[in-house]
Amino acid sequence: LWKVDAEGYGESPAWAVIKKAEEWGADLVVVGSQGRSALSRLILGSVSQKVLTEASTSVHVGRLNPGTGKSAERILIGVDGSTGALAAVRAVAKRHWTEGSEIRIVVADDVFRSNPIWLLIPPVKEFVDEVRAEERTQAEQFAIAAAKELREGLGSRDLTVSSLVQTGDPKQVLVKHAEEFGADCIFTGATGFSNRLERVILGSVSAAVAARAHCSVEVVRS
Repeated sequence: LWKVDAEGYGESPAWAVIKKAEEWGADLVVVGSQGRSALSRLILGSVSQKVLTEASTSVHVGRLNPGTGKSAERILIGVDGSTGALAAVRAVAKRHWTEGSEIRIVVADDVFRSNPIWLLIPPVKEFVDEVRAEERTQAEQFAIAAAKELREGLGSRDLTVSSLVQTGDPKQVLVKHAEEFGADCIFTGATGFSNRLERVILGSVSAAVAARAHCSVEVVRS
């Protein structure tokens, strides 16, 4: 049973939402995006962007996207081994999902890059290859650990859990794979929003995914 109230405020929409969420002790703030065109997704919208970066609680940016219809619901979780990513996994595990839904964990293996000219030097190439192999192994371990955590949290519910590692920038990998997977929502941790400087720079994966994704995005703060 839900209790629903409505209130109006004569101030900036973004700051009114943020202020009320803090006063009320909200667990989640839900906002809409400005649109679905490439330009509007990139801009995201001043209210949504402000709430996403300044709120101290989890934020769900909703978009009217039905996914693919191949399963009840399709949820994608971006994982990078951080505590924020773990919070996202646990948030999904606690949520009620329709039976037959699919949840996919994606780890973006953003490989170590170097100037190609240096790769002509055997010792340098060997070092780069070793670093890339270590990063790939670590990414695979992140995927396995997250899938285990998720399955334990879901218990015996009739949901399909899968995981994969894809090479590339996580900002691009998550958005692209969400489209290919037909995701209804992407969950990420709030890595990059821990202090005001990071919020001003706004170079985080979470902010970029929320701005560019075709579907809803939920940024989880523990």
